[in-house]
Amino acid sequence: MVCALGAALCFGTATVLQAMAARAAGSGGGGDTALLLRALRQWRYLAGLALDGVGFLLQIAALRSIPIYTVGAALASSLAVTAVVASRLLRVRLSRMEWGAVGVVCLGLAMLGLASGTEGDKGGSAALKYAMLGAAFGVLLIGAAGGRLAGRGRALLLGLGAGFGFGVVEVAVRLIDDVSPKSLLTNPATYALLIGGGAAFLLLTSALQRGSVTTATAGMVLGETIGPAAVGVVWLGDRTREGLTWLAILGFAVAVAGALALARFGEAPVTDPTAPQR
Repeated sequence: MVCALGAALCFGTATVLQAMAARAAGSGGGGDTALLLRALRQWRYLAGLALDGVGFLLQIAALRSIPIYTVGAALASSLAVTAVVASRLLRVRLSRMEWGAVGVVCLGLAMLGLASGTEGDKGGSAALKYAMLGAAFGVLLIGAAGGRLAGRGRALLLGLGAGFGFGVVEVAVRLIDDVSPKSLLTNPATYALLIGGGAAFLLLTSALQRGSVTTATAGMVLGETIGPAAVGVVWLGDRTREGLTWLAILGFAVAVAGALALARFGEAPVTDPTAPQR
């Protein structure tokens, strides 16, 4: 649980640091490539990338120790971290409802921490590994379909697709039990992780650039929490502590609901901090 919360802290803080770097780099000319090159010269952007890397390692450690439903909810809570850090570093004003949502996320995670058992003891069948690989290719198809839409429909579908991709990564980590080179190369879950993670990143980037941040992030949160949690419980044997299933379900729902209320922080604001807030 400490690793899962650490991953959320890393991801949430990285979002703000990268937003600050983008703000500083955005004053020059050129297109997206020029902006990225200028951002890469900003220490905040590099620090954000480093935090993303540390967060991913912590996510892997958490997935090897506790149920997927707990890790998924914890990762969704990175939106609460982004909101709090943005309120300090970017001077983004949080409404009372948003501060309340931060508290709701913390409450949900506390309930999950009390109710979660250890990770399931089922290794996952070959069929499940190939199903995850198929799901990863399905994320690419969702991206192709979403790219043809416009407005909120585009943002929602691409956000959901990104969430599914990140969910594939969560499950695939559990399906990789041998990290020797030969085993990795012959394990379908390895390719599911690479394809699903890469596709998720591309879809989320596209959704945030050309659609509603709130809509895209809400779709992502739903996609990366509910499906993987179900796979963990049904096929991988994830369980709760005896007699606390109700608390785990409630905590999961509360944490995800709080994260959805903070969906506008899926991309930390980079606008003028003196501008009126929504």
